[in-house]
Parts: sequence; C-alpha cells; structure tokens
Amino acid sequence: MNGPQFSASIPAFAIAHTIRNLFIHQPVELSAAFLANVSGIPLDFVARQQVGGTHLTVEMVKQLPIIPHTAYSEADLAFIVPRVPELTYTSHSMAPFARDLGYEGAHFAWDEDRRAQLRSELDAWYALAYGLIRDELRYILDPADVMGPDYPSETFRVLKSNEERKFGEYRTGRLVLAAYDALLAKGLRPRLEGYR
Repeated sequence: MNGPQFSASIPAFAIAHTIRNLFIHQPVELSAAFLANVSGIPLDFVARQQVGGTHLTVEMVKQLPIIPHTAYSEADLAFIVPRVPELTYTSHSMAPFARDLGYEGAHFAWDEDRRAQLRSELDAWYALAYGLIRDELRYILDPADVMGPDYPSETFRVLKSNEERKFGEYRTGRLVLAAYDALLAKGLRPRLEGYR
C-alpha cells in the first residue's frame, strides 16, 4: 500500500517460491488492519534495521513489532478499515476482498494524490500507535531532517529522491507529518489495548 513495503494483498493464484504467503484466520477487518500495519512506514523502518540482504525471512517477520489483532478497538478499526479497500481494490481481481470489507461499489481508479493521502493517514496513525513523538517520526522519514544535512544515514533514500525529482519535494515526508499533526489536533489517538 505504501512505497516502501514488504507486503501486499493479492487475489488467489500461484506465486513464486521466494514469495511467502500468509493466511490470516481472523475477521476480515483485522486482516485489513494487519495489512495496513505491515505496509506502513513505521514498521518498514524497523524491518530495514533487521534485513541485511534482499529477503525478509520467516524468522525476521516473527520478530517484527506487528500490532496484535487483540489490541485493536472498534474505533481503531473504524479509522483503518475504510482506507484499505481504496488502496487495494484497484483491480477487479480484488473485488472479493473489498466486498468482505463492506465495499460494494466499482473498483477504485488509481489516483496517485488520493492514494498518497490515504497512505499518509495510515502511516501517521501507526506512528501514533507505536507511541512515536513527532521528532521520532521525522527521523524515520528522513534522519537528516532531524540530525542535520551532513548526517550520514538515510532511511528511504530512493523514495525521497524519486519524489524530489517528480514533485520538487519529499511529498511523503510532508504528507505523513501533516497527517500526524492533524490526528493530534483532532485528539485522535489509537487506543490499542494491552499494547506498548
């Protein structure tokens, strides 16, 4: 769902041996929350600290701080679930997933600006769910933004470079921080039960 990620929801069909299938035996709303969680920038940042090569092993996935299904409240799911069909249902092949999530309309047109906004809202929500303060989120998005232009570390260099070339700015960084600020201004904070 987001630029940097290691997950996707796909229709049922055969896949290559290096791709791992994960079947979630929970209500579909929790599957949508899982997908949003593992597709977001906060978890991607953590995964990048663990992966030394090009493959994320099963053992590495087991060590990631994925929010457990038991932690989500109805309010949490009410924020997350409506955004997932719009990000995943861009092909007729994903209609069953969208219908299971309660969406009965036609598939969504690929609208890059709308998708960027939805992804940013989910990234901001998950940043809050993990308890990140704004400067920690800024660091995840671009360490040099916090540590100064000479700081030798980069997180999402390719994403940032591509967006600066295409949009004249690091759009994802701006949108995620704006969504984070908007959620805080509305007082909307994840109320995850028994997590953190």
